[in-house]
Amino acid sequence: MPYCCQCGQKVGTGDVYCASCGAAQPSSSPVSDYMHGISPRTASLLCYIPIVGWIVAIVVLASARFRDNTRVRFNAFQGLYLFVTWLIVDWVLGPLFSFPRMWGPNIYRVFPALMKAGIFAAWVVMIVKTAQDELYKLPILGDLAEKSVSEQR
Repeated sequence: MPYCCQCGQKVGTGDVYCASCGAAQPSSSPVSDYMHGISPRTASLLCYIPIVGWIVAIVVLASARFRDNTRVRFNAFQGLYLFVTWLIVDWVLGPLFSFPRMWGPNIYRVFPALMKAGIFAAWVVMIVKTAQDELYKLPILGDLAEKSVSEQR
């Protein structure tokens, strides 16, 4: 039998308030779905937040609520692949183009910066398209996302 969180008196398992002191008792039923209040469009939109959207995409892909929603899963995979592209440009191409100083002027450092600007622009375009409830496929990443969604059915 549980006890009151305020005064320590015995309370019933279904009691909302303590009969002795009137304090509200914490509910004992755990929340079953942590994505309950999020609409599919909002979940898709959050997957495209620059730099941190990958966290939301992983949460969306792991949630039971969106397991059968192919549109949300497509956007989550495409957001993940867009972030991986950002990482490749930032961690691989950036140092590759800035390392050898004997190649000439610093014009080679512009290429990774332009690629990052392009990826950031793709994030913004995807946020706008998703906010308008349009399904937009990025050229290469969209095909990868479609393949990933179809493999999980």
